Amino acid sequence: MMILGLPLLIEWHKFQPGTSFFVPCIDRRGVQRFITHESKRHGLDVVVKQVIENNVYGVRVWRKSGILPAHSASSEA
Repeated sequence: MMILGLPLLIEWHKFQPGTSFFVPCIDRRGVQRFITHESKRHGLDVVVKQVIENNVYGVRVWRKSGILPAHSASSEA
């Protein structure tokens, strides 16, 4: 994807759980769709939000932790 004539290159293999990154952009909806699609393609669980940070429009992406706590009410007997 190109943003203002510059390629958006995300090194998904380096994106660690519990971290985030910010993409400054005007077309926040388009970037949000692109990142959501690409993260699913790479099998990553992320949260993508349109934000304004320091008066700059953009998209913030958080990678969720891959570890879920065990549920106390399991169906096993």
